[in-house]
Amino acid sequence: MAAESDILEELRRLRARVPQLTGALVACADGLVLAQDTPGIDPENLAALTTTARGLAAQLAEATGQGDFRDLLVRGVYGCAATYAAGPVAVLTLLAQDPVNVGRLDLEGRRAAARIAELVDAATAPPAKPPAKPPAKPPDKSPAKSQAKSAAKATARPTAPRARTPRASRSKPTETRTRAPTPPTEAPTEAPTAPTVARTTTES
Repeated sequence: MAAESDILEELRRLRARVPQLTGALVACADGLVLAQDTPGIDPENLAALTTTARGLAAQLAEATGQGDFRDLLVRGVYGCAATYAAGPVAVLTLLAQDPVNVGRLDLEGRRAAARIAELVDAATAPPAKPPAKPPAKPPDKSPAKSQAKSAAKATARPTAPRARTPRASRSKPTETRTRAPTPPTEAPTEAPTAPTVARTTTES
């Protein structure tokens, strides 16, 4: 619920603006006293009567088609009592002696009720939730695997760097190679044929 000191400060400023006020009280719709400045009057009894009168006035306004309850003014021989809706859960009741300016009382009473409604709403509002943090990204590699790989690299034998052999130039040599002359082929010599012996056939 709203801080009592803040509501009491608002009631003091209201009494300073309207000197004819003799008392002021702020209560919940269920009759619980939030803050009071009512010398000589029981605040608990006044809060109970105020909430009862407010309920009846709200029923009357609804039954006659006048809308939601805003304020209630009761005038007596020696003064008046005015009740104002301070938001949906609180009411402000002001007591004033007879020579009070009713128009001024109504104007200042509505302003104070609006301010008190803001204080009550701020006190009853749920705490703001912290902004949601974005989900943390999972690590790419688990720490155990990273440590195992690091240890394996440390214990591995160092490999000697490979020596790079310069490549031979592919450019053609400037000197032309001389081919050896091919020896002339000699015609094969034919073997001398043996003289043919003529066979003489003798007739017997």
